[in-house]
Amino acid sequence: MLRTIACLLVVAVAGFVAYAQKAMNPDPNGPRPVEALDSVWVEEMTWMEVRDALRAGKTTVIVPTGGVEQNGPYLATGKHNVVLRATCEAIARKLGDALVAPIVAFVPEGDIDPPSSHMKYPGTISLTEETYERLLTEICACFRTHGFARVVLIGDSGGNQKGMKAVTEKLNTKWASDKTRVYFVPEYYDYPGVKKWLTGQGVKQTDEGLHDDFVMTAQMMLVDPTTVRYKQRVAARKATINGVDITPAEKTIEWGKKIVDYRAETTIKALKTQIAKEK
Repeated sequence: MLRTIACLLVVAVAGFVAYAQKAMNPDPNGPRPVEALDSVWVEEMTWMEVRDALRAGKTTVIVPTGGVEQNGPYLATGKHNVVLRATCEAIARKLGDALVAPIVAFVPEGDIDPPSSHMKYPGTISLTEETYERLLTEICACFRTHGFARVVLIGDSGGNQKGMKAVTEKLNTKWASDKTRVYFVPEYYDYPGVKKWLTGQGVKQTDEGLHDDFVMTAQMMLVDPTTVRYKQRVAARKATINGVDITPAEKTIEWGKKIVDYRAETTIKALKTQIAKEK
């Protein structure tokens, strides 16, 4: 009896292992069973949707870097990550052949111990430059493995730029004979240019000395007004930034759309210029 039970257990375990192996190793060329979701975000897509997007010509992937840091009394610590939700969507849609990797939310924000820069403020999360660059390097390598021809690095914070530039140069040297190229687009982070453009549109600011301004607030409100504490500020009669009224919400959100569109067009123009120089 014990021998029979043991044999049945062996058969059951073998069957389970075979089932698990099949589930973990589906046919790479199997047909997608349902209609694809209309998304440019890799983390929102199934592996089949990413595969089919690649086959359809979406061979560019944007790798965005944000940050978690102090951003004054009103804006959420994930300010840059919130902004990237809007800008990356716009850039990918306008390019037409691009997907967007999950936002790299953790970046260099200062020394951890003893704390410096943003690390002096609770809620900030910082990486060393070495960790940050290694993370970017391995993310880029993953997309190369899956067949993406262009990996585009953009960063919404100042501390992100050096590492992205370094990783781009190292990988392009390493992959010199490869079909995958890495592009760092510093023009995405041209906030002085955005403010100058906005002034030309009639929106003038007076710096209040906060790590905050109308450009950031408008972009964040486009994604989620709670991230700028809109209702709380209205209730406390604090609904201005740098002398610009952020009420009504609809008006500021409309400015957010215009700013995102301007930044997307600027980024795409710079990227295409880089690509054209290689031909």
